[in-house]
Amino acid sequence: MQKFFLYARKSTDEEERQVRSIEDQIAELRDFAEKENLEIVDELIEKQSAKIPGRPIFNEMIKRIEKGEANGILAWHPDRLARNSVDGGKIIYLVDCGHLQALKFSTFWFEPTPQGKFMLNIAFGQSKYYIDSLSENTKRGQRQKAKRGEYPGLAPIGYINDVRTKSIMVHKKRSIIIRKAFELYAKNESRLEDIANFLAQNGILSKTGKRIHKDRVSFILQNPFYVGLFRYTKEIYEGKHQPIVSKKIFDKVQEILKQRGKIRKSSKNQPQAFCGLLRCGTCGMMITAEKRIKKQKNGNVHHYVYYRCSRKSKTIKCAEPPVRQEILDKQISSLLQKFSLKKDWAEELNKKLEKDKIETAQSFTAFVQEAQEKIENISVKIQRLLDSYLDQVVEREIYLAKKSELVSEKKSLEEKINTLEQKRFGWVEPMQNWINYAQTIAKTANESSLLNKKAATKEIFGLNLVLANREVRRSAPSGTDFPSQKHWAAISAAHDFVGKKEKSFIIAQPREHY
Repeated sequence: MQKFFLYARKSTDEEERQVRSIEDQIAELRDFAEKENLEIVDELIEKQSAKIPGRPIFNEMIKRIEKGEANGILAWHPDRLARNSVDGGKIIYLVDCGHLQALKFSTFWFEPTPQGKFMLNIAFGQSKYYIDSLSENTKRGQRQKAKRGEYPGLAPIGYINDVRTKSIMVHKKRSIIIRKAFELYAKNESRLEDIANFLAQNGILSKTGKRIHKDRVSFILQNPFYVGLFRYTKEIYEGKHQPIVSKKIFDKVQEILKQRGKIRKSSKNQPQAFCGLLRCGTCGMMITAEKRIKKQKNGNVHHYVYYRCSRKSKTIKCAEPPVRQEILDKQISSLLQKFSLKKDWAEELNKKLEKDKIETAQSFTAFVQEAQEKIENISVKIQRLLDSYLDQVVEREIYLAKKSELVSEKKSLEEKINTLEQKRFGWVEPMQNWINYAQTIAKTANESSLLNKKAATKEIFGLNLVLANREVRRSAPSGTDFPSQKHWAAISAAHDFVGKKEKSFIIAQPREHY
């Protein structure tokens, strides 16, 4: 007597995506079994795709058939049993071996004859062809979606998928946090761990509720999605979504990531304030610091910090003497005083800055026109590149690399145009910020914070200061104290002219910063 397993399957728990739900299949198969007077040994239900082998309930059913618990299968259609060649082959092999004596389908007629097995093989082949075609059609649809500028995937952090419009929208709160994370890293003062902590403090965590790993942070910082581009199948596309990070900041972050490479481990010994600021005037090696303790006979203990050459040169035996931190502090404060901007000077500069802003309006319009022409030329080049690729004149690797370069260049120009159109005088704000900052130099020189003095000294001199004979000076051959930046050098020169020249000569027309 023939015994049957009733087998019903669907690929997903979402009922609306199925032609027949599990309940529909079972109800129809029970009616069919009753009409045909079939003995059902067990009802097996599986909610898993049959695209690839490995369904646990299906495999268990095959084992039970081989053991003789049943010799027939009742299913709604052959595609419920298999959509891949392995599982389909198992069914046909069991029929050949006699383990399966009957296959019953409510929508398909089968008999265990050569012709019946041939038709069953065709049915399994059609099922596989359908699933393969579906996959290919999906990929093709995704490619077309990408070409339209629509990202075919889940929105990254800072964005949300709008199911109503089937588009990607900016998350009002999280986008601000992501933008600040980029700006924070662009200052080149934070590690990936610091960015992860910043995100965690602002409520951006992993799916498990933990702090985001530094590798994930690195992926976020390298994702071009945040500047209006996206990468799909290794190709860069222009997205329709709104950027939340400027291209300038994004490029700066990429430079920092490239320069740093692997994250360096923090030193166990906390460096002193002026470390990393000075070089030795004799051998050119960096100046380091060391702590010394002096104990007096009366029991008093004094702690000192000395700065000296690190003596790492392999060719020069350096004999530069060390200098106390207090002496070095006074010398650096004296240097900074020469670069403070007086209040009345700042007022005059701001007046001239406003006048200069009005006079340079035409140059911005000319730049925008020139940039738009370049964008049009780049668009033409991208189309020609695509035509060459489709005609198999250009290889795929060259096509992808060149397209990425052109799209990036086009995006940079578009961002510059948007910046200039929204804020035509973008150079004014940095100039005003510099004027305000220059007014604080005198206060910084007089305060006790060594780290603030170090930051101001780096801003003015960079790494062009040397320590020679216990004195700090600029590393220029002339031995002068002038920095590389012309604006700081101008302030220093202005101090020298006080009392010697008229004020109108001292206050110069501010240079353009665009």
